[in-house]
Amino acid sequence: MSINDICKALKKYDNFLITVHANPEGDALGSEIGFYRLIEKLGKKGVIINKDKIPYGYDFICPKGLIHFLNKDSKKFKFDCFVALDCADLDRTGDVYKLNKDKPIVNIDHHISNRCFGDINWVDPEASSCSEMVYWLYKKLGVKIDKEAALAIYTGIMTDTGSFRYSSTSSSTFEAASQLLKLGINTAEVYRKTYENIPLSDIRVLLKLLTKIKFYFQGKIACFKIRQETVKTVKLSIDLADQLLNFGRLIKGVEVVVLLKENFGSKQVRVNLRSQGKVDVNKVASSFGGGGHKAASGMTLTGNIIKIEKEVINKIRSFL
Repeated sequence: MSINDICKALKKYDNFLITVHANPEGDALGSEIGFYRLIEKLGKKGVIINKDKIPYGYDFICPKGLIHFLNKDSKKFKFDCFVALDCADLDRTGDVYKLNKDKPIVNIDHHISNRCFGDINWVDPEASSCSEMVYWLYKKLGVKIDKEAALAIYTGIMTDTGSFRYSSTSSSTFEAASQLLKLGINTAEVYRKTYENIPLSDIRVLLKLLTKIKFYFQGKIACFKIRQETVKTVKLSIDLADQLLNFGRLIKGVEVVVLLKENFGSKQVRVNLRSQGKVDVNKVASSFGGGGHKAASGMTLTGNIIKIEKEVINKIRSFL
């Protein structure tokens, strides 16, 4: 299926429930806000319902009251089409997917590990981001993008391309960004609000975690761990995962960065993987039931974090 099938669905249905993956980041938020504005302009109705709250620093693209969060009242919303954006698997929406009983599912995503779980699928692993896909959906339908949607879509593209430096960035990505900038987006302000906005208290925690970095196989693998004690005793404003992963990628000779984070109150460990290109971390994550992209993937595992660390490191070693 393709973008044409999505266009047909948007014309066919009138009420949409829109969601993204749990723990949303810039691309998830940017794509769902952009999509919501699109159906509004088409004269349709929609509601955004997410499992988790808006992460710190993204309030500037999320108008107050636009995004609803899953609760006991979520069942009151009526819809005739369920839309999942930036989700490789329906389960990644958390329990939001359980709101859908028998309505058609639209799946728009760019993860190579996407399972094509929808009734209507548009999955493009070559796209830089789901937000860029939403941009081209506007273009395909001939719908004018307003500044609010442009800000959200641009932020989504910027964050998922690592500020346009990842290999997924293409000429079409720059074309989309160029057109969005014509709507008056302040690129410096978007970058500052997204990346240069970490509270001092979080910086202190980040510095402590950086000193505990571990290296494996002659420095080819860098590994960080965030234990439950850190999550329990320190009230963090932001998720430090991106900062740690990005720092690991700065180190000469590192091929893969691993971040293991214990989920507070459970035995689950979230594992994030980043590659410099030699190792396909989507294959690594897929072997554990996860997935994502060749250069950025993850999975959630149950068990002891030390044992999981050993298993993941050994699996990566087989790809080096």
